[in-house]
Amino acid sequence: MRVIDEAPSRALSAQSYMELLQGAHSKAHHQAVKFTLTRLQFEILPLNENIGHRALVYIEQFSLSHHLRAGDALIAATAVEKNMMLVSGNVKHFRPIADLRLIPFRP
Repeated sequence: MRVIDEAPSRALSAQSYMELLQGAHSKAHHQAVKFTLTRLQFEILPLNENIGHRALVYIEQFSLSHHLRAGDALIAATAVEKNMMLVSGNVKHFRPIADLRLIPFRP
């Protein structure tokens, strides 16, 4: 958690944000997710044409060999397009993406 706490700024792809909200099991959990992201001052990065195109390329390259899924492709593409590091607890699917700066996260 230190890498997140010590970051000068924090951002989250729109795809990651949607996945967090989708994983909420109650309205209270949904609100807790939103509150935490607001408190930690996360910027939500919208999807755009370049991110979509890059995600498509990643799916073409890695969906069969590494089981990369559309959501993870969008998350990786957002980080690469915004020239940001990706901090993730799910590094397995992201490893083959050479232009992605990936930091493993262990809560």
